[in-house]
Amino acid sequence: MYKYAAIDQQLVNERVAQFRDQVRRWQSGELSGDEFRPLRLQNGLYVQRHAPMLRVAVPYGMMSSVQLRKLAFVARTYDRGYGHFTTRHNMQFNWPRIEDCPDILAHLAEVEMHAIQTSGNCIRNVTTDQFAGVAADEVIDPRPLAEIIRQWSTFHPEFAFLPRKFKIAISGTKEDRAVTWFHDIGLHLKEQDGEVGFAVIVGGGLGRTPIRGQIVREFLPWQHILTYCEAILRVYNRFGRRDNAYKARIKILVQALGVEEFTRLVDAEWAHLADGPATITQAELDRVAAHFSAPDYDTLPDHDLAFEQHRHAEKAFARWVDRNTHRHKVPGYAAVTLSLKPHGIAPGDISADQMDAVAGLADRYSFGELRISHEQNIILADVRKSDLHALWQEAKAIGLATPNIGLLTGIICCPGGDFCDLANAKSIPIANAIQARFDDLDYLFDIGEIDLNISGCMNACGHHHVGHIGVLGVDRNDAEFYQVTLGGRQGNDARLGKVIGPSFSAGEMPDVIDKIIKVYLANRLAGESFLDTFDRIGIDPFKNRVYEGRAHGKARVSEKEAA
Repeated sequence: MYKYAAIDQQLVNERVAQFRDQVRRWQSGELSGDEFRPLRLQNGLYVQRHAPMLRVAVPYGMMSSVQLRKLAFVARTYDRGYGHFTTRHNMQFNWPRIEDCPDILAHLAEVEMHAIQTSGNCIRNVTTDQFAGVAADEVIDPRPLAEIIRQWSTFHPEFAFLPRKFKIAISGTKEDRAVTWFHDIGLHLKEQDGEVGFAVIVGGGLGRTPIRGQIVREFLPWQHILTYCEAILRVYNRFGRRDNAYKARIKILVQALGVEEFTRLVDAEWAHLADGPATITQAELDRVAAHFSAPDYDTLPDHDLAFEQHRHAEKAFARWVDRNTHRHKVPGYAAVTLSLKPHGIAPGDISADQMDAVAGLADRYSFGELRISHEQNIILADVRKSDLHALWQEAKAIGLATPNIGLLTGIICCPGGDFCDLANAKSIPIANAIQARFDDLDYLFDIGEIDLNISGCMNACGHHHVGHIGVLGVDRNDAEFYQVTLGGRQGNDARLGKVIGPSFSAGEMPDVIDKIIKVYLANRLAGESFLDTFDRIGIDPFKNRVYEGRAHGKARVSEKEAA
């Protein structure tokens, strides 16, 4: 993974010192709350419903065991003993004191970490596939170019105050696992006539106005990606709305101008930038790529006898292997996903003790490195198949071996109304109630792959729009209700889910999900997935079953509201 040069470390250290002084001035009254707000946001510090929240950057989801141990230290020392991994690969601490944040950032700087540009109207954390560099279906490793884009975007003076937040995702695999179609800029690495380049997607996003992005350039040689992104951002910075936060994202601008006119403006701007100083040289790419060289893999057969014996003899282990391992490009190795979705725990949460334990697992089994996925799980990317059984036993002991990756209870979920001041409704209790209803592993495996995503508000931090089943918290007369969508998906065929009808109370949600699943099971053909069945029979059978026995078009009121 990327290691700081002297200039990187100096930059981060100086930012810590700068923020420490800003906090001092705010405490003394030299800075008003309004003056301090953009300064703390630039350092990942929000004020939430009950307490401040600090969001720590994990660039393109990669982290060392040393860094994870430092996060464990922060959780114990300055928080309540745990942290939360987000759908942008970052770590959130939900209970730090503002006055402690300079010390926290100083500790993070000791291990090449920071909270820069994890919030605010700037270019946020660059993300990519959690299996980057090891996936069997990888065409080009996206990590070196993701790092170059990260360096370019950090403290870019021209884009420090954009109309709204801005997010970039890169995919280098045949199957897109980075949700590139729903980012402000989505980049697909590809080969064309022996040359490496990008398909460039612009104008995607979820939130209040969910929109699938559009291709503005089918093939852009990799050398020009910074200058082309700069042209896109200049057009956005010039023409993006600043008078209305709900219409400030680049997706609204692309829709307003039309993709043809937007592309024309970008190309006209790029004409002044192409082949300029920001053009990436082969020497620079090689320099950065050297940080992502392959570890010292053993030469192994792809089939390990002891592993296969354990898999045959132990059903629980076999289930975990089926759900929680991913095919590796190197024979004899596998990528392992440690589920942060045990039933009854807030999805994405991890305790300080678990962080320390996972760091130990990374050291023993995966060259001291780990990944964070946008599904809010941890990946050990380089595990020998011969070590899988031992790893599984250790993961079980710390509560991180739930075999539910890709299954109904492997829920993506934002913190929701329990923490977030923007939320209309709680998310975590809904996730926990659904997990409790579907607590039978045999039943879950029979159901098969289903993505269930939950967001507490229209900001869609839980990616509900692209869940096979999506749940959105809404406010109705000061009561919490939940809207359901079906048929969303990420990947190459990314699309938005469809709203099935009026919203439901919190207490109804486990029954609603149960009815949806039963419609699927009653109608599926042999070997047919939930999405295949949904695409074949349409939304009406689900809608009719869910609203059976109640007035369609009117949500059932809660007891509180009826009283």
